[in-house]
Amino acid sequence: MSDIFETAMLVCFGLSWPINLVKNYKAKTAKTISLKFLLLIAFGYVCGIAAKLISGNINYVLAVYFLNLAVVCANIVVYFINRNHDKRNGVC
Repeated sequence: MSDIFETAMLVCFGLSWPINLVKNYKAKTAKTISLKFLLLIAFGYVCGIAAKLISGNINYVLAVYFLNLAVVCANIVVYFINRNHDKRNGVC
């Protein structure tokens, strides 16, 4: 039962990341993106993955952690792309 609630929590958080990714990609600026925040979230997902692996509780929840981490990492990539846009446009 705890796995179901953990998955529900991850899905609720995870649904916001693709929306954020599209918004950041369309914005073409890094001014509204916090790299520190994204790195902290990514670290949290890595810790969740490590906890699952260390405890041996490897199940479908682990896949949700990896999916969320992948989308957060995509947001980090978009941050650097947008930062380059800002530098080229003199927005720094």
